[in-house]
Amino acid sequence: MDMDSASSVVLQALTQATSQDTAVLKPAEEQLRQWETQPGFYSVLLNIFNNHMLDVNVRWLAVLYFKNGIDRYWRRVAPHALSEEEKTSLRAGLITNFNEPVNQIATQIAVLIAKVARLDCPRQWPELIPILLESVKGQDGLQQHRALLTFYHVTKTLASKRLAQDRRLFQDLASGIYSFACSLWSHHTDCFLQQIYARDEAAALSSLERTLLSLKGTQHECCMHIFSRQVGSDSTCREKLEKTIILYTKVLLDFLEYHPCAFIPLIQRSLEFAVTYVFTPAGEGVTFERFIVQCMNLIKMIVKNDAYKPAKNIDDSKPESLEAHKIKTAFFTHPTLTEIGRRLVSHYFLLTEEELAMWEEDPESFAVEETGGDSWKYSLRPCTEVLFLDIFHNYSQTLTPVLLDMVQNLQGPTNVEDSVQLLMKDAVYNAVGLAAYELFDNVDFDQWFKNQLLGELQVSHHRYKLIRRRVIWLIGQWISVKFKSDLRPLLYEVILSLMQDPDLVVRIETATTLKLNILLIEQFLPYLESIFGLLFQLLQQVTECDTKMQVLHVISCVIERVGIQIRPYVGCLVQYLPLLWKQSEEHNMLRCAILTTLIQLVQGLGAESKNLYPFLLPVIQLSTDVSQPPHVYLLEDGLELWLVTLENSPAITPELLRIFQNMSALLELSSENLRTCFHIVNGYIYLSATEFLQNYAESLCRSFCDLLKDITNEGRVQVLKVVEIALKVSPMLGAHMFQPLLPAVFRGIVDGERYPVVMSTYLGIMGRVLLQNFSFFSSLLSQMASECNQEMDQLLGNVIEMWVDRMDNITQPERRKLSSLALLSLLPSDNSVIQDKFCGIVNICVEALHDVMTEDPETGTFKDCMLMSHFEEPKLSDDEEPPTEQDKRKKLVSEIIPVHLSPQPRP
Repeated sequence: MDMDSASSVVLQALTQATSQDTAVLKPAEEQLRQWETQPGFYSVLLNIFNNHMLDVNVRWLAVLYFKNGIDRYWRRVAPHALSEEEKTSLRAGLITNFNEPVNQIATQIAVLIAKVARLDCPRQWPELIPILLESVKGQDGLQQHRALLTFYHVTKTLASKRLAQDRRLFQDLASGIYSFACSLWSHHTDCFLQQIYARDEAAALSSLERTLLSLKGTQHECCMHIFSRQVGSDSTCREKLEKTIILYTKVLLDFLEYHPCAFIPLIQRSLEFAVTYVFTPAGEGVTFERFIVQCMNLIKMIVKNDAYKPAKNIDDSKPESLEAHKIKTAFFTHPTLTEIGRRLVSHYFLLTEEELAMWEEDPESFAVEETGGDSWKYSLRPCTEVLFLDIFHNYSQTLTPVLLDMVQNLQGPTNVEDSVQLLMKDAVYNAVGLAAYELFDNVDFDQWFKNQLLGELQVSHHRYKLIRRRVIWLIGQWISVKFKSDLRPLLYEVILSLMQDPDLVVRIETATTLKLNILLIEQFLPYLESIFGLLFQLLQQVTECDTKMQVLHVISCVIERVGIQIRPYVGCLVQYLPLLWKQSEEHNMLRCAILTTLIQLVQGLGAESKNLYPFLLPVIQLSTDVSQPPHVYLLEDGLELWLVTLENSPAITPELLRIFQNMSALLELSSENLRTCFHIVNGYIYLSATEFLQNYAESLCRSFCDLLKDITNEGRVQVLKVVEIALKVSPMLGAHMFQPLLPAVFRGIVDGERYPVVMSTYLGIMGRVLLQNFSFFSSLLSQMASECNQEMDQLLGNVIEMWVDRMDNITQPERRKLSSLALLSLLPSDNSVIQDKFCGIVNICVEALHDVMTEDPETGTFKDCMLMSHFEEPKLSDDEEPPTEQDKRKKLVSEIIPVHLSPQPRP
């Protein structure tokens, strides 16, 4: 088929593929999919999207099919790869004319040229960059813009390549185009400024777009002094110009981040520029929020940069670090630092009208506004706070007196009518809270709390809520720094009062402070019932997910700290959580917070947690079911909840047993949660070995066999420990149920497994089988002898020899004693192979005996430290948690296994 007829067939299919009618659309898409691998298809697509007379939707689709084809078929090694001849012709066709009239299509063409450049430039496509540079120099406005657009996408793509060879190529390319891009940027900036002064907004906008593109194509150290008042806030250029300015500062920030040493000549001018615009009247009416954030980040990064600090021992410092330090020291004079410190607190820390309106209209969003993570890079308030912290930390000697002076000027209660002073006090207290660690030696916080802050908390006027909220926050900041424990009861009184404050923001802030505050439990217990009740009220009052999460987090912390003391007070919470779980179906992060609360609740309730099973078990079931979409969010907390539920369960229930059906899919995932999964299996074994193993050992054994094929040595140990616990709790059933795994263990011992911890685990398993289930050991020995084509006695001899030889791999005294007892159990036999090994066996037994014997200081006699008395009930110290149900079960198991029993005389 010739090119023209091919074009018309493809054009028809593309036209049908833009149809809204699926009966027309589907066959067309299928036809286009079949053509994807046909020679000449992409040449036809190129002709179609280069033909400006055709329908724009059809051309758009042609570009998309072409772009997808590059991803799939452009590489030489790809199946159905394009021929080199067709690729040469396509490359030439892509850069013959930069005159695409439609912006969106022009952008897509630029992106696809960049995709080809990534694979072919410069070796197969040396002419691309020269042609782009030539087109950018042209007089035609559209051509220049489209070439610049392409130039930007190509350089961005080439710069992202990471192989050393590619980076060298890009450096060669960059050195050739860098000065050109700079002059281009300079030319367009000049044009823009002339047009702004001439009030030619359309032309200015066009120049500005090109300035933006030429700047994007390079990464250099220009800076922004052109935010002229000529550009009014309603100007169409304003938005574009703001983007350009942000791009300039981003170039500076990137340069500073990636090349701090090369940036040193720019430190002085960058600081002058940023400080002038942000901290002097020069910025008034000119700056805008994103620009202020970028400037503050620039100052912060220069102040904090380790490359600009001398070493502790000055003689070890690099010359460039000393140079940078000298520039900074000369710049950050006492007056400059004082001005920056004062302006940060008295100007940037003040709550804005928008924030105050938000407090009134949407108190929950105000109270839990996101200020963590990387928010300082983009948002003004966290940005100013982080800058304040870094500057205060680096220049605390200068700034401490400045801040303390500001505090001194605000002594005593503030007039509720004086909104300016209220806002100022809020800002200053914010600074004192942020700088708590730096101010440790300069502020007697306990005195300040008693003499000033307590009084502030008692001013109940609604306008004073600003200060009540800030003071309780401030106390939270100082608690871990400097706060006498005997003042805590006073603080609990305050918290109790503020948890009943009429203002929701104050109540939320008080709850958050409480979370940091429960250190001495006996001081807190008298307030537990009242405060817990108020926290529960708050949880019901708030409506936003984020706030409920925050309050739940506080509740979890309280339950965690007071442990079993919480039991009398959780009834209402236990009734409310199922309702909240139901309401939060669409909010997985809130559900995570509920899971965390349930974990603490189950630990606090202990065996009583069985009353929660009707709610608890379906929650665990859903959270750990990998076929349910929410598991992506809930799995980790769900597994933790499952584990603590088992550990605190007084007895197995059919429902608790049933949710183990989720486990085989979880073991298949073999994710970072595997360890918790193994602990859960152990929990079931201790809880009800017989029922559990009869129901699930077969599927568990299959999962373990699959895991052991492809797992680290550490992972193998974890799997085998589960088998060892099954044998420990149920020697007969455990050996029978995990029989398919035991030949590998046997072979590992005979072959002398190289990894000591794995060998130790193998010997632990085999020791239990030999000592507690001898008939099973005999049948396993017989099975292995026929598999290895060896005499049973010969194989037994090999096993004993390896066991004796590798005894030193076993480090835990319990396992050493177990191995000794297991080998000793063979000695009464009259088998000559065993008799031959007599010396070796006795030898290791004597060594093991030395390991476990301790001297009783009162009688001077030695006794086996592993023997357990049934009568010893350990005394708990105040800090210790009482034993869980699982701890009690483990103790019962320990009391009946041979390692912990006194030897019985033979009949």
